[in-house]
Amino acid sequence: MENGNVNNHEMDTFSTITIKGILSLLMQNVDEKNGKRLISLGMGDPTLYSCFHTTHVAGESVVEALQSEKFNGYSPTVGLPQTRRAIAEYLSRDLPYKLSADDVFITSGCTQAIDVALAMLGKPGANILLPRPGFPIYELCATFRRLQVRYFDLLPEKGWEVDLDAVEALADQNTVGLVVINPGNPCGNVYSYQHLQKIAETAEKLKIPVIADEVYGHLAFGDNPFVPMGVFGSIVPVLTLGSLSKRWIVPGWRLGWFVTTDPNNMYKNPKTIERMKKYFDILGGPATFVQAAVPRIIEKTDEVFFRKTINTLKQTADICWDMVNEIPCISCPQKPQGSMAAMMKVNISDLDDISDDIDFCFRLAKEESVIILPGTAVGLKNWIRITFAADPPSLIEALCRLKSFCKRHTKILQTY
Repeated sequence: MENGNVNNHEMDTFSTITIKGILSLLMQNVDEKNGKRLISLGMGDPTLYSCFHTTHVAGESVVEALQSEKFNGYSPTVGLPQTRRAIAEYLSRDLPYKLSADDVFITSGCTQAIDVALAMLGKPGANILLPRPGFPIYELCATFRRLQVRYFDLLPEKGWEVDLDAVEALADQNTVGLVVINPGNPCGNVYSYQHLQKIAETAEKLKIPVIADEVYGHLAFGDNPFVPMGVFGSIVPVLTLGSLSKRWIVPGWRLGWFVTTDPNNMYKNPKTIERMKKYFDILGGPATFVQAAVPRIIEKTDEVFFRKTINTLKQTADICWDMVNEIPCISCPQKPQGSMAAMMKVNISDLDDISDDIDFCFRLAKEESVIILPGTAVGLKNWIRITFAADPPSLIEALCRLKSFCKRHTKILQTY
């Protein structure tokens, strides 16, 4: 960092650095002398704000499992049988067929599930299709797995739908998978049943499985209800990734899953399953007592808890949408429909002394003590990602500061 700005060496790392790494650099740029409290709208961690907290049942279930002293040892590497069974039953509620415990593998958060998916699909010379904008951990994992990354665009003018023509153009005989994130991170979109079906049909045509990242599953509050990709498992094999973290507001518990939603066994075969089990032998999963708490957490969580979370997210998404539309130089192509974040376009040409989205975010952090994520981090230059999983007063204050920042840096039109 030089003179409050990111230097060229640091900028070069933005293509591979993690979101947490970028946010850490932004935090270092905050000027503590400006007298403004720090407000972060950069990290998708709702626990940072008091209006988001998990249900009492979740904490009680973990305490009960821990105090029983039955779960202090190692779990099976693929996960406790009762945990796998509970997640299979939970996911099956929304599917036209039943999953079995053998379809479910417990992971240390959704991040590890991503790594498992790419490790299972990776082979010499292979490539994988990733959405742009998207979640950068996929690129990072692909790099370690020596998978070539090919990006297809999400279309902002069509509610961030997948550009299926681009998918077909990018795929070849070495393509091993197509990643779909729904509800969308970073875009806040929720795909319709019809669009998901078209994605499945396209993947089937290309003879590749779909990796369905559903870490924000059920966090939908717009026109489209959440539809799991696994609904179309009879069309194309679907590898479903998810976790407790977002819906139950417990990201630090690191309880995720990798699930083969493949009722016709097009992807599953004894050799693949055996390879999967061996790979899990070298992984460290979540704490055994957290796994043991899962069946009771799923069974006993009241729908009122879920509705409250959804209502709060809808309220904050509405605030974000309404206020951003009043900010000069920033535009949002679609009102957030789900998840906890949205993408906003920054009209850099309207700003007098800011070069790009990275410069924008570093200057905002320094001048206003507000942290947001530059779009470059998720694949879109001169866009920003704003996380609206915050308490309304903090969100309103942060967006007011963002508006002041933009007004201060907007070019003054010359009149003659």
